[in-house]
Amino acid sequence: MAEDTTLSLTARDPEGSRATRRLRRAGNVPGVIYGGDGEPSHFAVDARILRNTLAHSGAILDVALDGGKKAPVLVKDVQRHPVRGDIMHVDFLRVNMNETIQTTVVIDLVGAETAPGVVEGGVLSQETREVTIEALPGDLPETIQHDVSGLEMNATLTLGAITAPEGVTFVDDLEETVIASITPPTAEPVEDEIETETALVGDDAVAEGQAEGDTAEEAAQSAEDSSDAS
Repeated sequence: MAEDTTLSLTARDPEGSRATRRLRRAGNVPGVIYGGDGEPSHFAVDARILRNTLAHSGAILDVALDGGKKAPVLVKDVQRHPVRGDIMHVDFLRVNMNETIQTTVVIDLVGAETAPGVVEGGVLSQETREVTIEALPGDLPETIQHDVSGLEMNATLTLGAITAPEGVTFVDDLEETVIASITPPTAEPVEDEIETETALVGDDAVAEGQAEGDTAEEAAQSAEDSSDAS
């Protein structure tokens, strides 16, 4: 995990959308802390500081509400603007560092460019990007990396082939959860061959027309009419 970072939060009342927009225009992000033994607490946090903290922290970080005692929380959800990518809202879950929790983590596949199946022209598709894990808050990884450089053509990678970090248990089904696969490339129609065959049919029709006594112009028109009819 990354080094602990304390994030300062300011308590706020759960107001409507108009107040929330004013909050964002002032450079703040609304959020809520829930879970544990306490009631949900609504807060505002400086958008720039939040962005920097999330970029340099792990799944767990310490927060302090209105300068009070710091407490560990899990970053449960971060909602972003669909176009700009700005953080619009954040959810924190209170955690006990001595009790295991379940959350999702990203599976990061590495070495795909050198996998034999990919080198042969196959396509690697990652079917599952996040899996559910259980661990103590202090053991939660930011991501789980797995080397796929040995995957052959038509190979299928399941969760059971991935080694969980120490202290981490996979909750999802190990054999039924498909993480990735390498499949042969899909054959595409060759337009040049189709055009060549069409041209050959037209040439044959012209030749037949000329053999029957038609002029070159009449034979060509007859071939074109035949092609349109087909």
